[in-house]
Amino acid sequence: MKRIGLLTSGTDAPGMNALIRSVVRTAESKKMEVIGISHGFKGIIEEQFKTMSRADTANIVGLGGTILKTSKYMPIEEEHIRKQAVEQLRKAGIDGLIAAGGPWSLRHLHLMNKKHNYPVVGIGAIVDNDVYGTDYTIGYDSALNTAADAIDKIRDTADSMGNVFIIEVMGSQAGYIAINVGIGCGAEYIAIPETITNIPDLHRRISTRNDNKRYIIVIGEGDEVGGGFDLAKILKDSYNIDSTVSVLGAMQKGGKPSVADRILASRLGHAAVEAMIDGNTNSMVGIVNGAVHHTPLPLTFERKKILPDYLVSLSDILA
Repeated sequence: MKRIGLLTSGTDAPGMNALIRSVVRTAESKKMEVIGISHGFKGIIEEQFKTMSRADTANIVGLGGTILKTSKYMPIEEEHIRKQAVEQLRKAGIDGLIAAGGPWSLRHLHLMNKKHNYPVVGIGAIVDNDVYGTDYTIGYDSALNTAADAIDKIRDTADSMGNVFIIEVMGSQAGYIAINVGIGCGAEYIAIPETITNIPDLHRRISTRNDNKRYIIVIGEGDEVGGGFDLAKILKDSYNIDSTVSVLGAMQKGGKPSVADRILASRLGHAAVEAMIDGNTNSMVGIVNGAVHHTPLPLTFERKKILPDYLVSLSDILA
């Protein structure tokens, strides 16, 4: 294997640039060439290929976003377009593809291998941390820190006003951000997709707070009641409780990556190149219990990553 393709797919995640740097420099040390593909899988169809060198990755390890750009658009959902994509990669002399993204991106990466026997290696890169086969995805730690910084600032206002504040964080399928940032920032209530939000119990807790003290609720965007504004409407309509809603949204994906994400991305970029060389393809490289771990790609999107029960219990105890 002499030439590897590299792309970032789906939404951006802090640490993607550190990943790009690691892949390019590891490949160069193995006398291999890396072809950067812009704008995700769409870039394969449009042949947005660029040979990357060590110089291209200078001073990017601490930058947010991705210098390769990314896209949620998945043209390779269609089999005939997927076939075209593989043909174009082979025509360009690209022997294998490394792609970083979330479960949906990893699914399409797997299909390129399953249908056309094309060598691929995946890397979990999404702030939600909802990829099976790795303890942490690239971008998750940075998103936690961003959310925590915002909630700490909101708490100052909440303390002054004594209001109910509802803070919505990312996590459409998983509550990793919500429960961890909620515990870390001392939220009084945490609502996540993995558990049922007991509205009468929440009303009781708010009503029994001392001297109208501030009450902070952290809710994951994928909670079954909806997002922050949906919960606020329920509290107002059912119990006449006023609240202030803050939706942190895309800010959690922005900014400089944390040191933890830079190290994680660097390790996984190196491991992905090694996996490609060793023929350990149609797999995702991740970190499990501190060590590099290879997971068959189908498992990364077919199996649900389970939130530890102890976190749910701890959030109730500390509330």
